[in-house]
Amino acid sequence: MFKPIETISQRLNPQLRKVAVNTSWLFADRILRMGVGLIVGVWVARYLGTQQFGLLNYATAFVALLTPFATLGLDNIVVREIVRNSSHKNEILGTTFFLKFLGGFVLVGLALISISLLRSGEQLTYWVVSVLSAGVIFQAFDTIDLQFQAQVQSKYTVIAKNLAFITIAFVKIILIQINASLIAFAWVVLAESVLGAIGLAINYRVQGYSLLAWRWSLTRAIALLKESWALMLSGLTIMIYMRIDQLMLGEMIDDRAVGLYSAATRISEVWYFIPMAISTSVFPTIIEAKAISESLYYQRIKQLLRLMVFLSTAIAIPMTFLSKTLVVGLFGQEYIAASSILAIHIWASLFVFMGVATSPWFITEGLTKLSLQRTLIGAIANVLLNFLLIPTCSGNGAAIATVISYAIAAFVANYFNKNTKKIFFIQIDSLLIKYWSKTK
Repeated sequence: MFKPIETISQRLNPQLRKVAVNTSWLFADRILRMGVGLIVGVWVARYLGTQQFGLLNYATAFVALLTPFATLGLDNIVVREIVRNSSHKNEILGTTFFLKFLGGFVLVGLALISISLLRSGEQLTYWVVSVLSAGVIFQAFDTIDLQFQAQVQSKYTVIAKNLAFITIAFVKIILIQINASLIAFAWVVLAESVLGAIGLAINYRVQGYSLLAWRWSLTRAIALLKESWALMLSGLTIMIYMRIDQLMLGEMIDDRAVGLYSAATRISEVWYFIPMAISTSVFPTIIEAKAISESLYYQRIKQLLRLMVFLSTAIAIPMTFLSKTLVVGLFGQEYIAASSILAIHIWASLFVFMGVATSPWFITEGLTKLSLQRTLIGAIANVLLNFLLIPTCSGNGAAIATVISYAIAAFVANYFNKNTKKIFFIQIDSLLIKYWSKTK
């Protein structure tokens, strides 16, 4: 897995070599999780059936929506502070840990109050949400990962998290074999958080560090929160953008509709690592091209966008026509209604791929703040469209809302800002099939 990247990295200077190897670990993590996650997820879905699988995914989306209140938007700021002020590392890490730990309890409280109001009298839903939300408390130990990120040593996090992930994957298979109840699957999600936290703590100690050296600082906490509150709101916006469809389906239709929709999106979203991998790989060459000439710079942007459009449509077209075969083959006859959802939702990949492809341009041009605006516009559009379409079209309506809102955020919104209108017309050019075979 790592050999090609490590071979290339031998030609780089020590720092770039370190980055290349670190990136290989992160890619391996994504591929392993998506592969094993899809296989075990399909098995769990077939075992639980549409109703209970839907309830589990509803609860997962519910907790995920509140997660920004636990993470507090601190991660990137903390990594930056550790790099800048390594001598204050223990104070930064200790303060961050306690803020996230407290945030985890705040999330649990919000989750329990909210679910009691939304699903009054539904004891199973209440307990599933309770158990899943408790797992977020242990994510405070992800603070350790922030130091590994600052040191460009993500392999220690990948090892710890994936040992927990693989262990729990086997446990889920055992639960299926012994005919376990739904709540048992919620408990193993909590167990994965606990095991991941233990693994991180062990790796931290093995590397010669001690959690006991961490210190709390009220002054540091206030300084961090002053910077992070906007990022927390950004995270909340992103979660609404990504998860609101499942929650609205659960509230406006039923858990079975969530189960069908979740089955379709598991297949549709499995491809999303592709644009991330490509974009990350070509980003340095785009930056280099900018320094050489504007012409070369935009030529590479155009080439990247055309490649993304080609790949996404090459995935979406066959998936549209094979959706029924795929859904029934993977999930079983009970999920056949998810095939039409998949045939629609897969076209969101076109705009996901395009959005990721424009990210290097936004970063290079110093327009990253506009990304939050686009996400907010997409989130609002998604909510409004779901209100309009879900009552009459159920999961198909949610899929249509997703495709349109992604198109608005990643594509259409660029037309209405003078700073991004240029990239909009480049996107238009990439969508014209007759130009795919040309290189300008």
